[in-house]
Amino acid sequence: MAEYALHCFAQSGHAYKPALMLELAGADWAPVFVDYFGGGTKAPGFRAINVMGEVPVLEHRGRAWSQSGVILDYLAETLGLYGPANADERREILRWLLWDNHKLTSYTATYRFMRALAKDPEPAVIEEFGKRARAAWGVLEAHLAGHRYVVADRLTIADLSICGYLFFDDEIGVDWSAYPAIEAWLARLKAEPRWKHPYALMPGHPRPAP
Repeated sequence: MAEYALHCFAQSGHAYKPALMLELAGADWAPVFVDYFGGGTKAPGFRAINVMGEVPVLEHRGRAWSQSGVILDYLAETLGLYGPANADERREILRWLLWDNHKLTSYTATYRFMRALAKDPEPAVIEEFGKRARAAWGVLEAHLAGHRYVVADRLTIADLSICGYLFFDDEIGVDWSAYPAIEAWLARLKAEPRWKHPYALMPGHPRPAP
């Protein structure tokens, strides 16, 4: 039995964040498939693990942790990797984690869901979320234009959080060459020896035909 169990599914960028961290770290971990599209997160058994009804959920040492930012912080502590080197870095990482979850991931994930996974979405709603997502990409592009990584000059959980949905570029409909700093940063992440795309790292892809 693996030391870390991550409840996840392939299409979830939120779940990809800790899955990628566990994989890059070479941790002893195993995915636990949650059939989100079949109502798996609404099942009583899953709600008993996470009352919020969301993935990811990490089980480790008899505890269950939810919310990707919390899980990344916990893994940085238990694995001794990708965390802050001092108090200032801790706050800077937290700043980017909060921005990611409130701005970047929230808009990008919704935009991608409506474009690639939803049935008959409203064009005006897609346009609005696309506008918000592009604004967030612009913030990240401006920051990365002067930095190799989001915080400090090394890979941290800030990078692992922010990249969560950005490798779904074909489903988002973005050509990252229009954002050269983001494109170069994503290439650095992909060059990590154990990097895998979310669809290769977590179960549930491709989805069964309806």
